[in-house]
Parts: sequence; C-alpha cells; structure tokens
Amino acid sequence: MRRWSEVAGHVAATTKTSEKTAILADYLASLSPDDLPVAAVFLTGRPFPAQRTVGIGWAGLASAVRAVAGADPGALGRAYDKSSDLSTSVREVLTAAGHAPDPAGEPTLAEVRHALDQMEAAVGPAAKQALLEALLRRSSPATAGAIVKVLTGELRIGLREGLLEAAIARAFARPLVVVKRATQLTGDVGRAAVLAREDRLAEAGLALFRPIRFMLASPAEDAVEIMARLGPVAWVEDKYDGIRAQLHRRGAQVRLYSRDLNDLGGQFPEVVEAARDLRWAGILDGEILAWKDGVVLPFLQLQARLGRKAPSAKIRADVPVIFVVWDALALDEADDGVVLPLLDAPLAERRRRLEALALPLAADGGRFALSHRVSVGSVGELEAAFAAARARRNEGLMVKDPSSAYTPGRRGLGWLKMKKALATLDCVVVGVEVGHGKRHGVLSDYTFAVRDDPTGALVTIGKAYSGLTDAEIAEMTRWFEAHTISVHGRYRVVEPTVVVEVAFDVIMRSTRHWSGYALRFPRIARLRLDKTADEIDTTSTVAVIHEGLQHGAEHLVTASARR
Repeated sequence: MRRWSEVAGHVAATTKTSEKTAILADYLASLSPDDLPVAAVFLTGRPFPAQRTVGIGWAGLASAVRAVAGADPGALGRAYDKSSDLSTSVREVLTAAGHAPDPAGEPTLAEVRHALDQMEAAVGPAAKQALLEALLRRSSPATAGAIVKVLTGELRIGLREGLLEAAIARAFARPLVVVKRATQLTGDVGRAAVLAREDRLAEAGLALFRPIRFMLASPAEDAVEIMARLGPVAWVEDKYDGIRAQLHRRGAQVRLYSRDLNDLGGQFPEVVEAARDLRWAGILDGEILAWKDGVVLPFLQLQARLGRKAPSAKIRADVPVIFVVWDALALDEADDGVVLPLLDAPLAERRRRLEALALPLAADGGRFALSHRVSVGSVGELEAAFAAARARRNEGLMVKDPSSAYTPGRRGLGWLKMKKALATLDCVVVGVEVGHGKRHGVLSDYTFAVRDDPTGALVTIGKAYSGLTDAEIAEMTRWFEAHTISVHGRYRVVEPTVVVEVAFDVIMRSTRHWSGYALRFPRIARLRLDKTADEIDTTSTVAVIHEGLQHGAEHLVTASARR
C-alpha cells in the first residue's frame, strides 16, 4: 500500500496527462494478478468497484485517528479546518504525534482490501472503528493518509477515469477503445485491468445483476442550439425530479441500483415486488418518483424514503413510489435464458422493445410508467414541450437523438438535458464557509437570506457555492474576512450587506431554513453590488412563486402512456 501511496503522490505532482499516464502504466504493469484489480479500483478513489460501502463516517474515523495518535478530540477537526483535505489532516495529526508504522511492515494492498471487506461486514460503528484503528496503527502517516483517500472517496490527485483507462491500455498494449468498452460493460475498472493483462477483453460483457454506469446527458438551455445539434426531428422526454435507477430482473430475482451502482431495492420494495410478477428478463433504465393519486409529489417528500434499510408501512403509505422507465439496456423477452444486449441499438429500437413489455402502469394500479415522450421538429415546438414539462412539475426536458446508442458513463451529445432557472431571487449573504478541494483557502460557500414580511428579520433560504468566477470569489473572500461578525469553525457569520441574485429550479416547503422554504439546485447568477439589503426579496415573494408551482398541472402519465 505504501508504494500505491507513493505512485498516487507522483501522479498528483504533475499536471501533464502524458506523465500521469506513463507513471500509472509502469506501475500497473509491475503488479501481480492479485494486486492489479485492487490497485486499479483504489485509483478511482473507491474502496470497492461498486454496490458496496464501508459505512464508516467522520465520527468513527476521527475516533480511530485520535486513538492511534493519542491526540485530543479536536485535533483532526482543527487540521481539517486548515487544509480542507481529510487525508492531509490525518497525515498531519499522525506525524505531529510521532506515529511510526509497524516494524513488521506496513499493510499490503491485499491486506488493506481485506480490512475494508471486514469493515463493510462489521456490525456497528464500534466494530468498524476498531478495524480501522488496527489498520492505521500498522501504517505510516503517509500510508494512513492514502488509506483515508480511498476510504472517503477523496483521491484528489488529478486523475480522471479516462486517464486510468489509457494507462491500462498502455500497460498491456491493448486498444484504448476496447479497454473503455470493457470498463463500461463490467462497471469495474479492476476487472477490465485484469482482462487487459490476460488479453481477454473480448470476454467483457453485459450481465444481469452486475450494474453498469448510466448514460449521461450534456446540459443545454438554448432551444436553437439544441435543435441544431439534434434536429431536424428530436425526441423529448420529461426530466423528472426523482432518483435515477437501473432495474435488473430475472425470475423472482430483482435488483434496483442507484447512480453510484449501489443496491437501493430495500428502500423501494414495492417496485421490486411489482417486478417479480413480470414475464421477461433484462435491464431497464429510469427514475423512481414519489407519486400519489395521479400526482407527482415533491422530491422533498421522496427524501423520506432515502437512507433506510426498509421503509415503514406508514412511510410507504404516505410516500408511495413508481418507477418511470425510458430505456431498455438488455432484454430476454421470453425469459428463456438468452439476454440480448441493446446498448448499440438505436434509441428508437430500444423504446419499441420497451413498450412491447406491457409494463403494469401506474394509471392502471401498477408501479410503472413510461416516460412522457413526444417528437419535436422546430424551436417553437421544443419551447412548448419545455413549458408543458414544467407545468407537469418536472425539472425540464431530456432531448434525445432517436438514432443514438446507449453509452454507459459517458456524457455525449446524443442526449441533452434542457433546464432553465424557474426564477431568481435577490438575497443577502449572511454566512460564508471555507471551500473544499481547489477552493481551499477561500470563502466560497454562501448562506443567504430573504426578509420576513411580518417581522422584517432576515431568514435563511439556501446555500450555494457555484456561479461566481475564481476572481469574484477571491475578491469577495477579502471583503468577507474584513466584515466577519463571528467565526464558528469553518463557518463565518458576516455583515448582511452583499446582495446576490440566486437562480433555482424549484421552491419547496422546508424546516431546514428559517424562512420555511428551500431552493432546489440554487446557484448564484451574479453579484448585485448595485443593490442594498433593503432591496432583497421577501417571504411573500417566495410564497407567491411556491403557490404558482403548486397550482400547475400535476399529472404524470399521459394518455399515450396509459395504453
């Protein structure tokens, strides 16, 4: 593991992609068959290929580091406030304590992976913490920092997966396009590395219950640009505000996988139960929505279903869900054991095969719906479709080329997502926080407020960290530092003077903020240094926008989907 740590450091030390690729290729080519898949997966910043998590949080990690270092309870927090990097913080705390690795030798890659397997299987935070503590005691501060990088998913060495795939191709003299395809199909770069080493990349294939990465869409707002790219005729589907999911089914075995390829079937058992009675095998792509009495419920209500091993009967009754499907990735329509991959088939063909499945639709009491889809042939038709999707309380549109293939894990131009800010609010910044990663050292996370009409008080409504340029953030950091009222760790209460125009997609009722509302996907549109805090928006304005949303058309399933 120490050598892995050193290689990761060398990769981080250069900005040249050619050098990063060369360093990684030499390293991967030198590894044993057992170490190769572990090292490759660790280089993605994850402890496992997919579907699994260690399940240890800040408290457990901090306690383990404190026990190893003999440090006071706040040592790790103070180090993190300085660096905004947990790996660096762990290394600094252990170094300051004079921690030395096990004289018998630091843990190997295989031993680290075994310890992570044990942590995942351990029941309760105390058991997980004890395993981590034992692992860190054997490690030097540098190796401990590397283990934390993998454990937390914060690699931060300037390594994209495309570079890792290029390094695998170079290490074993295989075509890059074939390596990429193997990674897409297996969803496991470690498995792809082994297949490349053994010259067996052709064996990579799509398999049920081995989730693949989702195809992604490129963002676009301008209807003229979208039609120029995808016209003369494009397909448009509503962009739903739910949980992206991939359904795998054969016989009574059903799994639902999330965007990060973890199993979330336990959180939505009614979808799993409904799929067991179907008469086909395959893989479907879609979105889980909260849906009751023919109406899409706000995402805020769907959140009550998340993070639970199993929802209670009350939650299932209060927040029922359906699975809205828009793509078929593999099918065995006769369920006779032969699954046909459909990734390379045109979208029009995949949709035809999907519609032929005769899913039990929500409109008829089932748990499925087909995505709302229409064809558009002009800018005007696209804009009208966008307005209609918003009226159905959806985020916007997915605009697709009907001839496009399904490219797992890629953000191409065959699919475009059309979103526009619902509106903007003028808010005043009341708090700022030190940023993370490349924004360490600047104040980039802004908490903002509107004015409460009855009392005149400032009440928070959201937090955003995107939208401003690096130059604007640097300038405002100096201002906020000079106008800080109080400091609370990484957070500063600042003088309520700076006005920002905040764009958002949806306003929701929420107890999280003092205003009673929360903004969905807030981002700073621009600084409004021409305005004073007396000119910001009020809670009455927020209420008007919120009520306007509630009175829009709310039905999800169209007549075409009910057939």
